[in-house]
Amino acid sequence: MRTTESDLPRRKIAWAMGVLIALIFSKYFYLASLMSYYTFYLIAKFHVSVQTAQVHLFVFLGAVAAGTIVGGPVGDRIGRKYVIWCSILGVLPFTLALPYANLFWTEILTVIIGMVLASAFSAILVYAQDLLPGRVGTVSGLFFGLAFGMGGIGAALLGELADAKGIEYVYRVCAFLPAIGLLTAFLPTVDGGRRPR
Repeated sequence: MRTTESDLPRRKIAWAMGVLIALIFSKYFYLASLMSYYTFYLIAKFHVSVQTAQVHLFVFLGAVAAGTIVGGPVGDRIGRKYVIWCSILGVLPFTLALPYANLFWTEILTVIIGMVLASAFSAILVYAQDLLPGRVGTVSGLFFGLAFGMGGIGAALLGELADAKGIEYVYRVCAFLPAIGLLTAFLPTVDGGRRPR
């Protein structure tokens, strides 16, 4: 039975929540760059048709959906902190390679990025619920609100950046966002964050 109080000090809980919010920022700003501007990027860089670009976007969104579904069971099996670590920081080599890839590798990389990065949200959400047991509704509302909010703000700011510097510049800058995943090292171990015995 879950208690309504965490064993961690409040200061440590506040720090961990701040880290999780930074990870949400990283994840949803990067996803906003792909969900909102991927078709324009493909058209501008590879001169594909609108229909072809939309097919690529569909494949990417399918990978995001699959990653979201897979993230929960994997987190239950190996521990949520490991999933957060691997899903945010783990995509960094792929995001750094993406702006320099050809069309074939761009599609491969975006499928990997979408699937791996999307697996983080369920792990982050349940990890936060473990930090604040008994406050499932509050934590869920906060993180779902942040996810949608960060995505919307990210799309607007990245659109401004694309207008000023070009769409390829956006992907070169956003490639470094998953490096924020290094903050996962500062998360305390809670029930959902350790490998089951």
